[in-house]
Amino acid sequence: MSDNFDKTREIDKNVQNPAGGTQQFLTFAVAGEEYGVDIMTVREIKGWADATRLPNTPEFMRGVINLRGLIIPIFDLRARFQMGLTDANAKHVVIILAVGERTIGILVDAVSDILDAQGDQIKPAPSSETHAKDQCVSGLISHNDRMVVLLAVDKLFDSSLFAGSESASTQAA
Repeated sequence: MSDNFDKTREIDKNVQNPAGGTQQFLTFAVAGEEYGVDIMTVREIKGWADATRLPNTPEFMRGVINLRGLIIPIFDLRARFQMGLTDANAKHVVIILAVGERTIGILVDAVSDILDAQGDQIKPAPSSETHAKDQCVSGLISHNDRMVVLLAVDKLFDSSLFAGSESASTQAA
């Protein structure tokens, strides 16, 4: 891997790129919708392999995997967006991401493309308090008659979100 992969940028900062330079996003499908993350956060793409489930974790945390000695938590993006659990099989993909100082994996249906976008092509997301996924949308790109939702993975998997899910599952027990 190149040194560039060791540097993590936050998507929100990219969306506000005043220079309007070209940015790259890895796009992928989840439940028929297309999403994207800053390519600089991507560390690896690998096929689905069963994860070891941990007790008292939110439903969207599928478990952990051992990736060359690193324990990586795997999150089901479909479940995180409250669309039900992914029935994961060999066709599904795990994207390994650097989120701040953490490394995580997200389970998606398929990787689509690498999208180049100019700063002025990225539009702000409409504000809404009705869906969890709206809080982590950093922008939208309209590209070749399709809409790509850009995700701020640092907000999508913020540790404060787990506290509410964990206490709810503890209370249910």
